[in-house]
Amino acid sequence: MYLVFVRVVGWLALLARSSASKDAELLVLRHEVAVLRRGNPKPRLDWADRAIISALARRLPRALRAHRIVTPATLLTWHRRMVSRRWRQPRPPGRPPIPEEVAELILRLAHENPNWGYTRIQGELRRLGRRVGASTIRRILRAHRIPPARQRADDLTWRTFLRSQASTLLATDFFHADCAVTLKRIYVFFVMEVGTRTVHILGVTEHPTSAWATQCARNLLSDLDGRTGEFRHLIRDRDTKFTDAFDAVFTSEGIGIKKSAPQAPKMNAYAERFVLTARTECTDRMLIFGQHHLRTVLDRYARHYNTARPHRALDLRAPADDPNVIPFPASRIHRKPVLGGLVNEYRRAS
Repeated sequence: MYLVFVRVVGWLALLARSSASKDAELLVLRHEVAVLRRGNPKPRLDWADRAIISALARRLPRALRAHRIVTPATLLTWHRRMVSRRWRQPRPPGRPPIPEEVAELILRLAHENPNWGYTRIQGELRRLGRRVGASTIRRILRAHRIPPARQRADDLTWRTFLRSQASTLLATDFFHADCAVTLKRIYVFFVMEVGTRTVHILGVTEHPTSAWATQCARNLLSDLDGRTGEFRHLIRDRDTKFTDAFDAVFTSEGIGIKKSAPQAPKMNAYAERFVLTARTECTDRMLIFGQHHLRTVLDRYARHYNTARPHRALDLRAPADDPNVIPFPASRIHRKPVLGGLVNEYRRAS
């Protein structure tokens, strides 16, 4: 009976309220439900929600104001924030922002030179006509999560390491081609200068031996003609044809021998890449009729490879091209077929 009496009194009190008060309560309840549905895991109020709840709260009865998701203390806090923002003094302008191109230049110098510190980058920028403080450089690098020079210098990748050593490396290997008439396997022995990607075809034979490989090595050093001092290491696999006599030919000139691990062709990746290129562009696209024929074909292809074929590692230049020469566009282009049109070379017509 008590609960029935309380509910009846609540209905009578509801009838006594104005329609504006009821509408305000419905609007507040609907907006609170919308906020609760939007929040995950905790509802977040933006400025529009605060404005609506603050404006409708004064239309609710005192008993209902205490059971909202926003308390009167929260409304007072919002009001104090608005007043403080209204009378807050403007911040001084301070230093002008760093231009975007200068910030990109700082990031570029840090990426391309891992061992450069803040002061070293500052000095390089001054030589380029840009005056930037070391603290500003530190702030820009930290904002892009670039560690200091000591940590960047220790994070040396294999790609960077091999490129820095490439100019002093030689890589050698064998590959084969099958004769179209006798079906005999013909072996090709070559050496690549890793820095310039220049390839030397050392020999072609059906029966490679250790003595033959050693003599080919002697012929290579003779063809280099005083350039042996430019090289420090020779990369080779563990083929039985590479004996101590073969290694002694290179060590006598101060060139160390670096053996790749067993069944690890990627450790001699430069030579393996040339094998794939020579096969896909040359030997796999024609019939080989003998040892002499293969030697003639590979000599011509090696000349094309060294003088006319662009390489991505050389900025799309051929190994024999001068990197300091920028060719001018020509109106007439002359095509020169190589190996019967299997490969084409293009030159500016005079």
